[in-house]
Amino acid sequence: MAKVVKANLKMKLKAGQASAAPPVGSTLGQYGVNMMDFINPFNEATREMMGTMVTVHITIFDDRSMAFRVVGAPTDDLIRAKLGIAKGSGRPNSEKLSQKLSQKDLQEIAEAKAKDMNADDVESIKKMVAGTARSMGVEVEA
Repeated sequence: MAKVVKANLKMKLKAGQASAAPPVGSTLGQYGVNMMDFINPFNEATREMMGTMVTVHITIFDDRSMAFRVVGAPTDDLIRAKLGIAKGSGRPNSEKLSQKLSQKDLQEIAEAKAKDMNADDVESIKKMVAGTARSMGVEVEA
């Protein structure tokens, strides 16, 4: 018999650095689950991504057990890091940023996001990343 889902949560945490302090402690505590059952496996699973912001989806079941899935850094964060910019354009249709995303950079970001996307083909993922870049006011080199 399948377990009854009590809550679905989504949090942004630094990889490998989860602790009992907020937001983890306060969020999990209100559902009565043992936060150390999340913190230790999360830190172990994200050790190689240490310090980067990741999104974690947590499913809490009625019997106070839980399951989690780590999603890598958001695409816009990867683009900003690659170009060394703080933010995208406030008006991306009329004001473009001076930095351009090269095809090499586009390929690297697409490969990093491949496990989180709902596509199998890297070319399709490159199109999604390019769309995110355009919505930030970043032009993609041909």
